[in-house]
Amino acid sequence: MHIFHKNSQVHFSDTGKGSAIVLLHGFLENSSMWNSTVNILSTKFRVICIDLLGHGKTENLGYVHSMNDQAEMVKTVLNHLHLRKYMLVGHSMGGYIALAFGKLFPENVKGLCLMNSTALPDTEEKKINRDRGIKAVKQNHKTFIRIAIPMLFSEKNRTIFKKEIEEVIEEALKLSPQGITAALEGMKIRENLTSIYKNTTFPIEMIIGKQDPALDYNSLIYQTKNTKVSIVEFPDGHMSHIENKNDLIESLLKFGKKCF
Repeated sequence: MHIFHKNSQVHFSDTGKGSAIVLLHGFLENSSMWNSTVNILSTKFRVICIDLLGHGKTENLGYVHSMNDQAEMVKTVLNHLHLRKYMLVGHSMGGYIALAFGKLFPENVKGLCLMNSTALPDTEEKKINRDRGIKAVKQNHKTFIRIAIPMLFSEKNRTIFKKEIEEVIEEALKLSPQGITAALEGMKIRENLTSIYKNTTFPIEMIIGKQDPALDYNSLIYQTKNTKVSIVEFPDGHMSHIENKNDLIESLLKFGKKCF
């Protein structure tokens, strides 16, 4: 299905019945990353999957897609579906967008799950890496994708999930260079949203991969200190929906019950 947001076409799917769970994919992904998760979640909940700006079948809005831009687009889709309350699950960049959404529209959120994600902004070092990434994408976005995606898996899983990694790469190769750089630019300027952990009334869960090459384990634990954020730990990398698929689905079902 699709609608228009600020003259850009936005693609989404709507499966199942009941309380609504909104799944937001990560950078270089699209809503198809949730396929096996949706099959099970939609037996208990209504599941909305959205292709984020410049990803999947959703068009670009501009040359910088800020996390607020993305959150406002998500709100347009949910308003179109006449949904007032929902739980958000965001993978990586999707988590940054879920947090931005929680700040902009707290009255609509029943719960928020950060999957392999963080509320902290980019460090100076990370910002430099984003700029390097932007340069690399402009030179050859296909090479950038082929190098970036395997690095998201824990070391041993780069061999174990070789086939799955190829599939993720294949999907990512459909992206336009503009969509990739607009996301990198948007992530680079995102704000510190750790205040949400303390000020929110809705439950927040953080799913952490202990071998996540993209996120620092200690900083994830530290940012949730003295907050009500619940933590679920998996033994592997950044791609929990592949590396720890069954455990992820189980924890999302559990968190869904807690939120509604």
